[in-house]
Amino acid sequence: MKSKLAALSFALLSTSVFAASGITYKSPYCGCCKEWVKHMEDNGFEMKSEDHVNMNPIKMKLGIKPELASCHTTVIDGYLFEGHIPASDVKAFLEQKPKLAGLAVPGMPVGSPGMEYGDQKDPYDVVGFSKSGMTVVFNSHNKD
Repeated sequence: MKSKLAALSFALLSTSVFAASGITYKSPYCGCCKEWVKHMEDNGFEMKSEDHVNMNPIKMKLGIKPELASCHTTVIDGYLFEGHIPASDVKAFLEQKPKLAGLAVPGMPVGSPGMEYGDQKDPYDVVGFSKSGMTVVFNSHNKD
């Protein structure tokens, strides 16, 4: 009986663990990109990185519009994740599976994952986007 309960407990625990893997395209010289990848790994993602000196061709190929651009681009389960998006937003997006191409945090806002600087935190939005260019605010951070 104990072994059946232990097996059931393990099965329940293992189904609640989040698991997803992705590839991040980034500059080999960008420290904040490395910090964001670490943030994702610390939150249960299995990440691989691919370094590129010129990110523009990759962003163009994947369909990242210039107004959504940041320093790194990640692909997870066929979705695009541009910039310093909190892992919690990536998880929520993947669980919801909306009919969007992905999420973006344009620019590099201070206080976003990988862009921590003491207690400073700029307000920023995580933007959902479609392949056609439509955008919608998915979540807002550090806003009063």
